[in-house]
Amino acid sequence: MTKQDISEIKKLLTPKNCSITRICGCYVDGEKNKKALFGQAFLALPEEEMFKYFEILRKTLSGTLGKNLLNLEFPLSAEWTGRAEPADETMEDASAPGGDAENGIAPGGNPAAEALNAHGLLLKLRDSKLKDEALLEAYFDRIIENYEYVGNYLILLVHDVYDVPGRTLDGIDMEDASDEIYEYILSCICPVELSKPGLSYNPQENAFQNRIRDWVVSLPDTGFLFPAFNDRSADIHSLLYYSKNPEELQEGFVDQLFGCPLPLSAGDQKETFQTLIEETLGEDCSIDMVKDIHERFTELAQENKESPEPMILDKTQVKTILADSGVANEKLSEFDRHYDETAGESTSLLMNNVMDTRSFEVKTPDIVIKVKPDRTNLIETRQIDGRECLVIELDGGVVVNGITVRTGAGQ
Repeated sequence: MTKQDISEIKKLLTPKNCSITRICGCYVDGEKNKKALFGQAFLALPEEEMFKYFEILRKTLSGTLGKNLLNLEFPLSAEWTGRAEPADETMEDASAPGGDAENGIAPGGNPAAEALNAHGLLLKLRDSKLKDEALLEAYFDRIIENYEYVGNYLILLVHDVYDVPGRTLDGIDMEDASDEIYEYILSCICPVELSKPGLSYNPQENAFQNRIRDWVVSLPDTGFLFPAFNDRSADIHSLLYYSKNPEELQEGFVDQLFGCPLPLSAGDQKETFQTLIEETLGEDCSIDMVKDIHERFTELAQENKESPEPMILDKTQVKTILADSGVANEKLSEFDRHYDETAGESTSLLMNNVMDTRSFEVKTPDIVIKVKPDRTNLIETRQIDGRECLVIELDGGVVVNGITVRTGAGQ
């Protein structure tokens, strides 16, 4: 999914554009016990609660593509090829009389639902419109079994049907010209924590008293959108995965819940690329050479700044960048081996993850220097009194701790 695709779906998570049909949830304590279950029509919620849920759901589609938001594809071996059948059992609204403990979800598993593979379970959940008790039970159980979290949390799941409007060549939506229906589920896992202790004002007693601590639902740590919304259409072969912490993607959880391989995290990609450059250049890994590589990345960023998708680099593209930056042929001859050993032959890297094109940084154990990417010429190395030194041209006014100082001959 691109930024535009994500933005289009986020617009649905507002009171004006909402078309969510149903919301379900499962509250889990720190010992993996289900403490509460619920399911009901979303539009039947009180307005105040609805706004809170919108905030949570929108957060699940927030972040940076390639870091917090990852496009994951199902391997062919992990896709479910069965035919979706109508659910035999349906849940009643939480407000309906006779529902199980007024929760709207009846207890009890279903071997057929539990036996579904990851892809099949997600498809059946979507097609059931979250009204199949056994499927929901199997879904919640699978998360509880595999999600690594110390503490209480809430699993939320919503179903929506979006009547995708047609769009003119110049990007104007035509609300009365739709030939595409996008049906999806959006789920997230939110920590539930005790509110902070403190004093509160009691107007009845006209006094300040110790505040009662409540269990409060926080913004999500993890979530996903299935199926992906690619080219303004449903793509059941992929999903969009959200992680609040881009360095803790929960690989085991993703494998069990989706069966999708995870890319390297943003931090791992950056570290991998840095190691690759150091090993490939060897003794030629100088400040000037890294400046040249940075300048080439900056040029590519400018060329692709209008692209809605982050630029993905494979082994051949990285090698081309190094060649364009002036890396010697004898160094490039060993590049393929270094890439395979460091990153993996089929691994791709996101340009935004491996290189910060917004600034150029030089760091020593005691000093950090940051320069605008178009002014790297201000930094050079020079031998002074037998020592290798960084020389920085003082171009323009100089401010030290907020104080404008004079340089050179006082100019």
